[in-house]
Amino acid sequence: MKKGVVHLYVFDGMADWEAAFAIAAINSPQHQQVPGRYRTVTVAVSRDPITTMGGVRILPDDTLNGLSPVASSLLILPGGETWLQGGNREAIEKARNFLAVGVPLAAICGATVALARSGLLNDRRHTGNAREVLASPAYSGASLYVDEPAVADKNLVTASGVAPVEFAREILRLLDVYSPTALDAWFALFRHGDASRYYDLARASAA
Repeated sequence: MKKGVVHLYVFDGMADWEAAFAIAAINSPQHQQVPGRYRTVTVAVSRDPITTMGGVRILPDDTLNGLSPVASSLLILPGGETWLQGGNREAIEKARNFLAVGVPLAAICGATVALARSGLLNDRRHTGNAREVLASPAYSGASLYVDEPAVADKNLVTASGVAPVEFAREILRLLDVYSPTALDAWFALFRHGDASRYYDLARASAA
């Protein structure tokens, strides 16, 4: 079986925790409908090491320049102050390419601000840290803003920076990683600390 590839954009100062739940679940075969269906690959502007907001050093697997949307199942853009400062322009252009050809994109926190400033949220339901935060001359999608932790529409997942678990849930749903029952159990565990349904899955798997 050829694995699908989920690309995670990494950059200096990225908010490491915002994509952590999603990539951990994608890379763990437990309870997946097709175990090992996806793998994650990190991409950056260059192959030079980057340092996250939490001080973790990452050596990117590949460069954005070498990333083709047709070779990807999803591109994840985690948050960070760099987006708010007008940085990561290369990633925004790659995001534009992904959406143009219908390949899924997921953005959280500061990355949603950059998408709004680039006019990429004007025709899709979306969310972010707040409607007012997204305001910019290129943003005309305020009527499509949804006041929810995470929203998925037309191959785009967006989320507030305080909703990494909801962000992951929408990504996992979009990629069809888990059955609806398993996804509900995963969400109950990591969002609410309710392990009961997760234990039910484990018992069913062992039977």
